[in-house]
Amino acid sequence: MTSNTAQQDAAVADRTILANSAYADGRHLAARQSIYRWQQPQYDLPGIVLEELASTRGTVLDIGCGNGRFVSRLHKDRPDLQVVGMDISAGILAEVEKPVLVADAQALPFADDSADAVLALHMLYHVGDIEATIQELARVLRPGGMLIASTNSDSDKRELEQLWMRAAGDVLGITDGPARVSLSSRFSLEKAPGYLAVMFKDIRVRELPGIIEVTDPGPVVAHLASYEAWAEQCGVPFHETIGRAAEIVAAVIADEGSFKITCLGGCSPLERDCRSGSSTKQSLTRR
Repeated sequence: MTSNTAQQDAAVADRTILANSAYADGRHLAARQSIYRWQQPQYDLPGIVLEELASTRGTVLDIGCGNGRFVSRLHKDRPDLQVVGMDISAGILAEVEKPVLVADAQALPFADDSADAVLALHMLYHVGDIEATIQELARVLRPGGMLIASTNSDSDKRELEQLWMRAAGDVLGITDGPARVSLSSRFSLEKAPGYLAVMFKDIRVRELPGIIEVTDPGPVVAHLASYEAWAEQCGVPFHETIGRAAEIVAAVIADEGSFKITCLGGCSPLERDCRSGSSTKQSLTRR
């Protein structure tokens, strides 16, 4: 994973881009999620969340729920829970099982100590003030309640970063082109413990490594194209670069039989301390 420029970081957390383009509907998020079909080992991420919530009763808030992948599984397997999906984009919530709310993670419309669990799955890198948002998530958690936060590693999908820079360089006629926007870099697996330590104690990360192996360029092209909302921040003709990337992947597959991508993500379930606003720890996940 590359490090963003200040402009790229600002774009990753830009409310207008998020609500009106990146997550105006579920297409781009679904494309990023779908590439994991070709990953080994496979992880049942909603299932891992369910395991962590086995002893939870009451209200679960899925903040930045996106297309509702986790909301749907919770409704199906834990109908006893009161699950509320929230996102900054009204458009992406259209197909999510109700109840849902358009809400900003930095100013949640819930009282103190009102939620039994809060999910912040692959979304904290999209908020403007990460520390303040974690404090807000802790505010709505009751003592003993659980926060589950997830993200990807700084090293996640490095082959895609290399592919993009090579393709961009070819388009621009230089050796290496500019790096694409990294979504996770502001709140990566390596940075997450430092942020979470603002409100929680005993942070421990469980890593979920894997290898994606494809024999057709399609899944890679779809993944790269899902970053279209940040095309202006890429510093290169976006669609031409994707086209060149598709050619490179096709050539690798023809020569080697497949194109491989190394993945690393994780997530931290944290229990709010009953005696204070800090936390005790449990384990981890990735989406």
